Formats: sequence, structure tokens, C-alpha cells
Amino acid sequence: MHSLETSVVLPMPMEPVFDFFGEASNLERITPPELGFRITTPQPIVMGEGTIIDYRLRLYGIPIRWKTRISLWDPPHRFVDEQISGPYRTWIHLHRFTRVKGGTLMEDSVRYQLPFQPFGELAHPLVRLELDRIFRFRRHAVLRLLVLRDPDAVDPGSGGIGRAGVMG
Repeated sequence: MHSLETSVVLPMPMEPVFDFFGEASNLERITPPELGFRITTPQPIVMGEGTIIDYRLRLYGIPIRWKTRISLWDPPHRFVDEQISGPYRTWIHLHRFTRVKGGTLMEDSVRYQLPFQPFGELAHPLVRLELDRIFRFRRHAVLRLLVLRDPDAVDPGSGGIGRAGVMG
């Protein structure tokens, strides 16, 4: 099992940060556009424990279908999405929100396992590079959308916004 940890401090209250992530359609806005990520579950999606969401995306031109279930829903503190079917053998993603001085600490904690064991592990270095890139883009997009409130303020292709407020 592998893990990925990222965090960012957002200079705003916890509730609106959680609300942004609790709106499933925002996932498309914080995913790199070249992945062609689309939610295929009819909108609007009412989020809560047991909610199932279907997605499609393209990775290196390969179409991928992904289905997740919200296995924990604890507003405005945390929620967990777990893969039901998709590219990983296991994918468990904890989103945690904590009040801190000056705003909200948003943390992503992902535990994942690649398919086709033990041979899938040979691809892990490439998979990890791609996941790191996706989560850098995500932090950048969240800062751009929630803090700067200007979707055109920074080049979304840059994958990062520098050091301002970004940890991990």
C-alpha cells in the first residue's frame, strides 16, 4: 500500500472550504484539463455517506472509467471517497479540514495500491509522478478559485502557485 499526503492553508473559514469540496462538480475544476475528467453521474449530486459517483477520464490517451463511494461524510471536518471500480486495486482518499490560525488547513491523505500485483509495482514510480503532478495542480487550482477568486489570475498549466500558502 502506498500513501500520498498533501496540505494547503487557505485564509478563509472552514465551512466554505468544505462546501466547495462537498460540491462534486468542483472536482472537474480542480483536475488538470488534459485528463479530460468528467463526472458522468447525473447532476446535481447530493453528497453524503453512501453517495456513488461515476467519472471518466483519459490518461495517456487511454479511456478510464472510475466509480467511487463516499464512505464517510462528516461536514465540515472530513469526508472519504473510496474507489469501487477503476484504475487502482485500492484507492481511499481522506479529505480533512481543520481550523487553524488564519484560516483552514486542508489535507489530502490517499492510500492506494496498484493493480496487477506484483507486476503493477514496476509502474509505481511513473504513477507516483503523475499523482504528484495532479495534486500540485489541484492545490494551485484551489488557491486560484477560492483565495484569488479569479480563474484567469494564474496559468492553470503551471501546476503550482509557488510557495504562498502551500505545504506538502
